[in-house]
Amino acid sequence: MSPRTPSRPVGTVTRGTTNPNRLRRMDRWIAAVHGAALRRAADPVAVDLGYGAAPWTAVELLARLREAAPRARVVGIEIEPARVAAAKPYEREGLTFRHGGFELPLAQAPSLIRAANVLRQYDEDQVAGVWERLCGKLAPGGLLVEGTCDEIGRRHVWVALGPEGPRTVTFATRLGSLHTPSDLAERLPKALIHRNVPGEPVHAFLRDFDRAWAAAAPYASYGARQRWISTVRALTADWPVVDTPARWRQGEVTVAWGALAPVGGSRD
Repeated sequence: MSPRTPSRPVGTVTRGTTNPNRLRRMDRWIAAVHGAALRRAADPVAVDLGYGAAPWTAVELLARLREAAPRARVVGIEIEPARVAAAKPYEREGLTFRHGGFELPLAQAPSLIRAANVLRQYDEDQVAGVWERLCGKLAPGGLLVEGTCDEIGRRHVWVALGPEGPRTVTFATRLGSLHTPSDLAERLPKALIHRNVPGEPVHAFLRDFDRAWAAAAPYASYGARQRWISTVRALTADWPVVDTPARWRQGEVTVAWGALAPVGGSRD
């Protein structure tokens, strides 16, 4: 007997705000760090969960993933039926759209689930349950990427999770638009955004990030990229940065989840 699925999608309708290229930073990171796993998968299926009022992010995800894994397929899943109907004309080989929510109405376990700007409207104490549910849907070696960005994708913060749970937090930005690294605080995912207060690790990290950025001011004459690279290199002395200068050059830094994980109870 097949597993019982909910009679209605699990979750809440989001605002649905979306713009072309909004998720480009997240997509490029996924292709870079998870592309090899997608290539190894027998049938690599990626889910764009809660893609919103227009299908652009799913269309773009397919194009970017196929640069790294030519056999990748994308399924856009939306809880609002009208959005699914509006997306259907954009279906093509490798891209389909389905009505659903966190239950993921799929016949097979996905190799990737991307949930961008989905959990922002939920309470903080709901996040762990959603993470656990989605991680339980992943194929072996699969990845869940959950995070938040601004309306045009200049600033983005996401958590990467495997079947076992959260692994890393990535901060990504258009360097030319950055005043200080703590500008990214407003885009922290729901699990962290209420934790940017004294006594919490993410607050200490952003404080140190700003201090390192200030100390690297002399590098600004060589451009924002060189200043960012110098800043992140300084951070490695005290924080478990897990990526390399190749990613720093893209305006990114990835830190082990355990270093930023909340220490107290819910703050919602």
